[in-house]
Amino acid sequence: MKPWVLVSPSSRGIGLELARRLLRTTDVPIVATARKDLDQTREHVLSGLDGVQEDRLQVLKVNMLDEQTMADAASHLKTTFPLKESYLHLSLILPGILHPEKSPTQINYDHALQTLQVNTLGPLTMLKHFSPFLPRKSTTLESLPGLPSQAVWATMSARVGSITDNNLGGWYSYRASKAAVNQITKTFDNHLKTSAGEKALAISLHPGTVKTGLSKDFWANVKEEKLFSAEFSAEKLMEVVCSRGVEDRGKIWDWKGDEIPP
Repeated sequence: MKPWVLVSPSSRGIGLELARRLLRTTDVPIVATARKDLDQTREHVLSGLDGVQEDRLQVLKVNMLDEQTMADAASHLKTTFPLKESYLHLSLILPGILHPEKSPTQINYDHALQTLQVNTLGPLTMLKHFSPFLPRKSTTLESLPGLPSQAVWATMSARVGSITDNNLGGWYSYRASKAAVNQITKTFDNHLKTSAGEKALAISLHPGTVKTGLSKDFWANVKEEKLFSAEFSAEKLMEVVCSRGVEDRGKIWDWKGDEIPP
């Protein structure tokens, strides 16, 4: 069985650096996605990666607001990675937008709807189209350097998605979208227990505060040692993903490998 990896989206920020890191540290095919400028995304992912086989990277169009792009990408990959010959070993689903609201009066319906569409419905619909590529109980998994011992479906969440940990309030739509991601992760992991047994699990990830466009307005409020580069974040998140086992399934993990309460 031929394993492969999905990183979506990969055009910038953490997704870009995860795709680059996986090309450097593994030898499996990497499927990256972007909603536009596919050639530019491919160029950015490959930039400076000397010695990497460029044909390992495939960049496909996926827009988290357009289910048809997900369906088309999945259909294409069924030809590239036939289900009887290949399996998805690692899926990193990473979309994120933020419209911060400090008080209820700042809630904007259209902004809140977009937040839920991108942060929650995007990953949920990706599950619909790409989860069939994950291994089954009968699949023989490969031992792969730079990757976890079992297949992992990891979705980007955030500490503020924790209901238990919410002591400050604010950010209504973003908190709600990430809390929903954590519920999706748990529900999907229950499905994987039945379909894949111990050969696949689902987790949520919290990357910390990373120097990307999403958090740019808040950099000044974060201590320098707690404001991470996307490259550092990608390194730490892969350490977490690769060190999770079946006892860690269905949970939320931060960049240090600490569990976040739901």
